[in-house]
Amino acid sequence: MAKNGAKGGGRVGAVKGRSQFKAPNGNWVKRDTSTGKFMDQKTSSSKPFKGVTKE
Repeated sequence: MAKNGAKGGGRVGAVKGRSQFKAPNGNWVKRDTSTGKFMDQKTSSSKPFKGVTKE
């Protein structure tokens, strides 16, 4: 019979190489810290991305 693995096997700590800020339109925008390019914009919720450092 299959069993679930150990709990807590996900990410520990902040995501490296990324940061986020709140844009003037109210959405959270994720940015690559090494190149400065925008990666993603969160439009589904007003909450920030999980585990990404805020600028």
